[in-house]
Amino acid sequence: MANSDVKAKRLTGTGAASVGRARLRQVQVLTGAGAGRLTLSDGNGGATVLDIDFLASDSHSVNIPDEGILFTSDIHIKTATNVTAMTIFYS
Repeated sequence: MANSDVKAKRLTGTGAASVGRARLRQVQVLTGAGAGRLTLSDGNGGATVLDIDFLASDSHSVNIPDEGILFTSDIHIKTATNVTAMTIFYS
């Protein structure tokens, strides 16, 4: 039996994902011509929870182990440098 249903949301910029309290399970990122960087924080102005660099012009899939990363406020995209689009998978 699953712990909870996993949902997905496509995002194309910075700001709140507007999903509320959630556990991030996976993120897929499409980068542009330059090297990419994605920084996620727990709500706007909250602590940085995930900070990842990516190669340019590629798609990347980042699986989060175990129960995922808990965002108590909201998943907030703080930085999305050279990130064309991303899809977050959360529960």
